[in-house]
Amino acid sequence: MTGRALGCLPAKVLPSQPRLLGLSMMARRAPAVLDRSLITPGARMFGNDTLGDCTAVGLLNHMRAVAALGGWQVRADTDDAIRFYAESTGYRPGQPATDQGGVEVDVLAYAARIGVQLESGDYFPLWGSADPQDRNALALVMAGMGAVYLGVRLAQSDMNQIEATNGACVLVPDNSAYGDTTPGSAGGHCLLGWSYTGLADTDTLGLLTWGTIQKATWGWLKSRIMEAHGLVWPQLALASGLYPTGPDLDALRAQNAAFLNCDV
Repeated sequence: MTGRALGCLPAKVLPSQPRLLGLSMMARRAPAVLDRSLITPGARMFGNDTLGDCTAVGLLNHMRAVAALGGWQVRADTDDAIRFYAESTGYRPGQPATDQGGVEVDVLAYAARIGVQLESGDYFPLWGSADPQDRNALALVMAGMGAVYLGVRLAQSDMNQIEATNGACVLVPDNSAYGDTTPGSAGGHCLLGWSYTGLADTDTLGLLTWGTIQKATWGWLKSRIMEAHGLVWPQLALASGLYPTGPDLDALRAQNAAFLNCDV
């Protein structure tokens, strides 16, 4: 079995936090299906088997997923993830008591301001939040920005089911055969929404977490989700037009600039 740690602290809202609502791309109807079965997103564990660094891991895996859609890959390793986790949350390597996890918007704010440092350079995301209960918005972010950066409250039943099957399962909201189904009874976790078979409660999602693709239903995500964010990495922009362009990109840049210029 593979070790799996958590580490996403309760969601919060920052002053002038960027939002995706109002962008023209968010007014569209999402694709009925997002099939990426022929694409390997390159998700890695990045230390999340022993550390609560999932907020950092989510950012690195988001970059790798976007690159994979373009047919290449971003080089990153566990040391990169741990370094960014330490910088963005206050974790001190070798001091287990400081491994307290991270708040997604604080981590995103740090990345936007200071950057994610890799051997190939420093990467600065533009980001904006979406309504976590707006399924069409979540699907649009997956389709238009490569993946959606999510914060979920995992139930103990979810962890038990994943452990019992080594991840070879489809998570559903009522998996009481595996224990307590109360959202958050196990803790908070950062993961990525990557693909989906449809948009109904019983249709399945592909979630990038713990170095693999975990399946879950939309109904499960509706029950467990606490926050959702879209990210654009300008350094990874693709000629294929994956990212928002024109007025949408300008608006997102303006929101991020205003956010960085306010006291957070």
